[in-house]
Amino acid sequence: MSAVREFDVVIIGGGLVGASLALALSGGRHRVALLEAAVPPGGAPSWDERCIALNAASQAIFSALGAWGDLAPAAEPILSTHISERGRFGVARFTAAEAGLPALGYNIPVRHLGATLWRLAQGTAAELLCPARLSGLRLQGEGAELEMEGGARLSARLVVAADGAHSAVRAMLGIGHESRDYEQSAIVTAVRPARPHQGCAYERFTPDGPIALLPKPDGACSLVWTVPTRQAGAMLAWSEAEFLSAAEDTFGERLGRFRVLGRRNAHPLSRVLSERLTLPRVLFAGNAAQSLHPVAAQGFNLGLRDVAAIAEALQDATDPGAATLLRDYENARQADRERVAQFTDRLVRTFSNRLPGFAALRHLGLLAMDLTPPLKQAVMWQNLGYGHAPRMARGEERR
Repeated sequence: MSAVREFDVVIIGGGLVGASLALALSGGRHRVALLEAAVPPGGAPSWDERCIALNAASQAIFSALGAWGDLAPAAEPILSTHISERGRFGVARFTAAEAGLPALGYNIPVRHLGATLWRLAQGTAAELLCPARLSGLRLQGEGAELEMEGGARLSARLVVAADGAHSAVRAMLGIGHESRDYEQSAIVTAVRPARPHQGCAYERFTPDGPIALLPKPDGACSLVWTVPTRQAGAMLAWSEAEFLSAAEDTFGERLGRFRVLGRRNAHPLSRVLSERLTLPRVLFAGNAAQSLHPVAAQGFNLGLRDVAAIAEALQDATDPGAATLLRDYENARQADRERVAQFTDRLVRTFSNRLPGFAALRHLGLLAMDLTPPLKQAVMWQNLGYGHAPRMARGEERR
């Protein structure tokens, strides 16, 4: 039997959240290990690469972690947002100037983000174990014992599960989850519109789901088109001309004709909420805690605030898995988690509702949001990620 290797914190999952947490805990007092089953893909992103929208709070967190300088060259600033509903003239607009910021957020290729975070994590004192797959987990009074495929064993005073919506850690510990299948899929691709995007991110709601265009470099746009899952397969099989024509018809004429189409992929959409955020010696973060509908691009930004909150909670902790620390963390994150989960779910349900008269109410709601400063400010602060945010997300220096 192999000897047990001792760590203070073991992070399960080296994706965007796990690698960010390894980076956030670097330089601290704790011995950290990061377990990941597969090395993130490398290589330069192509023009039609899948992207993720970072809000202003996430940019502040990456700046605090010393990562933004490496991420910024590939990030396209989002200077404004334009929210509308197909068939209605009501529009809600938000601008970076109104927020007093250089940008509301940034659209960045997922491949570049993942590869950069992994490379930066490799340069820390954290031990990256890859490939490594968890096969067993046993909780004890003062810590946890982990067993890897192949027989290697680790001990940790705190285990952070950052292993995705279908968390193996959650399953091993018998923790339930709430799951909601939206019966929708997001078709993700990229287009080159005839008119310049001028840094504007568009989200247009339809009864079948929203269609979003987000700015990319060189005049291109990420396109995320939410459709009923039963239709997604047929739409992927459309010719380029058929797909572009349908996308133009759904989105409207604000950016002119769509002239070039990138690769298309479809991703089924659901909401998964863990019944627990913490257990004795265990903490769930990112999609292992909550996986949300991509409407309004809230999911990863919420997970990154988990990272900032964990780093701040552990900064001065003698015991990173102490019961009081985990309780305080759960209390601190619960409001942010519930508000964002409810916000995204209500958006999906509200704009998919086909009841007579409901469309008129949605139209009035968009107009009210655009014309009522307090309401507009509240929605803007939500989208920027500032509500119930950790210190790092508010741009405060790490102590």
